[in-house]
Amino acid sequence: MILAFQILAVILSGLAAYFLWANNTELAFPLFVLGACSYFLGMRFRIKARLDEDKARKNAEAEPEDQ
Repeated sequence: MILAFQILAVILSGLAAYFLWANNTELAFPLFVLGACSYFLGMRFRIKARLDEDKARKNAEAEPEDQ
């Protein structure tokens, strides 16, 4: 999922750069915005996964002390 968002971000940003180079700003802006959104969604999933791993590790460390 994370890799898919990163690939989509690169593709959309590349298309935005092409349309900006072709002087078609009406398509370049929304493609850039969608590329940026895709990039940040990928970052969100990566951070969420890392936080879930940290939470699971802390819970695993805390369980033996309770017993």
